[in-house]
Amino acid sequence: MVGSDSLKSILVVDDEAGARESLKMILKGEYQVFLAKNAEEVFRQIDSHIPDVILLDIILPDMDGLKVLERLKQTLPDQIVIMITATKTVKTAVEAMKLGAYDYVTKPFDVDELRLIINRALSTRALKEENQRLWMEVDRSFGFDNIVGKSKGMKDIFIVVKRVADTRATVLIMGESGTGKELISRAIHYHSPRKNHPFVTINCAAIPETLIESELFGHEKGAFTNAIEKKLGRFEVAHQGTLFLDEIGELSLMTQAKILRFLEEKEFNRVGGSKTIKVDVRLITATNKDLSQLIKKGQFREDLYYRINVVPIILPPLRERREDIPLLVNHFTKKFSEENQKKLKGVSKEALELMMSYEWPGNVRELENLIERVIALTNNEYIEPDELPLPIINQSKTNGLRESVLSGQISFSKAEEEFEKEIILDALRRANFIQSHAAEILGISRRILKYKMDKLGIEQQDRIKPYS
Repeated sequence: MVGSDSLKSILVVDDEAGARESLKMILKGEYQVFLAKNAEEVFRQIDSHIPDVILLDIILPDMDGLKVLERLKQTLPDQIVIMITATKTVKTAVEAMKLGAYDYVTKPFDVDELRLIINRALSTRALKEENQRLWMEVDRSFGFDNIVGKSKGMKDIFIVVKRVADTRATVLIMGESGTGKELISRAIHYHSPRKNHPFVTINCAAIPETLIESELFGHEKGAFTNAIEKKLGRFEVAHQGTLFLDEIGELSLMTQAKILRFLEEKEFNRVGGSKTIKVDVRLITATNKDLSQLIKKGQFREDLYYRINVVPIILPPLRERREDIPLLVNHFTKKFSEENQKKLKGVSKEALELMMSYEWPGNVRELENLIERVIALTNNEYIEPDELPLPIINQSKTNGLRESVLSGQISFSKAEEEFEKEIILDALRRANFIQSHAAEILGISRRILKYKMDKLGIEQQDRIKPYS
């Protein structure tokens, strides 16, 4: 039994030849139709091809149709089965639905009704399959496999994330900007029992103080100027799900007090409202500040700190887990090569060495943005050193000069000269060797630039490909 790529397939099961042929005539223009006269033929045919829909008669010569339905659902639980019956009895219909039938039709057939039921069944299944695909995409985007790292620090974090995901505990994620705090929070949510409910995020530093309370707790119509209608806050939107408060250290003491009340009572009031609202929300917070120092300065409530810091997760900066850099580079190279339809094979050894020696003040976010930018502009098979930003190249050269001086390989004055030469060369590259532009970059006059170039021996032969 071979299906068509363009048409959905329907298996009509009826012991009456006339009924089978009649259904075939009705459906053959829209579907690929196959026929079976008894249960034996049904099971033989589905061994070679599983139809999209089965129209199954209640009365068959070798097995009761309900028994056939029950057996089908045991092996194919998602199979669409529409029952056919000569008499519309409530008992039969209820039994069929209990066993997993999508619907039923009665003889003689109402052609429009039959087509409507089949179309609705196929649409329902398509929606279910799309939802499954979306959840698979969510798992890929926010699963543990997407949090790249083999360093001990990251492995320890994976263990904590997996253990805390199934609990209701509040989590405080700490780390520098760009270390992946939101990614960790999403991983916790999407591996928790709340994953089918909302994950709501808000950056507390991005919302003005005058609006943050309304954003978090909502407001009633007329609560303040321009409040022309009721608005639900993030806590209500996140009901039964997770609310992620990023940069919680930026909140005022007044807003902190209201969050503390929610954590203690699981309730709040909208701005301008008197009704108490109860919601079920798991709170995950993050900060790039030292909250203990803010507490000493009177800028953060100590009681709130202990309520949000039930499970602390500290993300190390990228410079403290350099062994993860090659993994991250490969991960982002593959990701952005696919997105940009480029056939990059990877990163050259020299370019990777430069990236390994860089301090990455912007952490993983800086690395990700760098790889995305380079891949968007390159036509090479490998990312090469001259495609990297100047700070990465300069850092490596500065480190090399420092080591050379400290080890006695060159004098301090020679290192100073080399460093000055590299800065001028970098400025010239940025200016495409237009000296007046390079002088502007350096903040000196063109005459002084020319003097230093002559002194350092920077001539036409020192030109190299300008950086992009």
